[in-house]
Amino acid sequence: MTLRAMTLILTCLIPLAATHAEPIDGARIRVIDGDTIRIDRQKPDHRLVGFNAPETRRAKNEAERELGGRATARLREILRGGKLDYTVVPCACRPGTEGTMACNFGRRCGMLKADGVEVGTVLIREGLAVPFMCGPTSCPRTPNQWRQPQRAPQAEKP
Repeated sequence: MTLRAMTLILTCLIPLAATHAEPIDGARIRVIDGDTIRIDRQKPDHRLVGFNAPETRRAKNEAERELGGRATARLREILRGGKLDYTVVPCACRPGTEGTMACNFGRRCGMLKADGVEVGTVLIREGLAVPFMCGPTSCPRTPNQWRQPQRAPQAEKP
């Protein structure tokens, strides 16, 4: 087999290996916030892809912090209640930056399912997160409508 043929085969197989779901025991997962987990108490953390949940520690206002706390608690509840599968996926970063602070704050990326349903789908459906899809090497601006300043109610005009 030629080197070129071997390279082509590996190029095709590596993405398949990276997207293979593996069963995971919920006891191995620590929920950091509504879209970030830690596996086996080991860093780097893992950013769950496909959705964005409100911040907790870096919240810009009390409404975001409260909703972020609810998203975090709900993710913990989901993990306690179902058969879990985790898939490591490539992060949407510039080539050569994955695993560095320039790529997703050094976090890995993955997809987590409970009973065959992505956890992000559940959080979005319940109003605790919003969809967030990245391209192959970059992401759009992170949606964070929870950070909008709260406006005072307008007085009704006579």
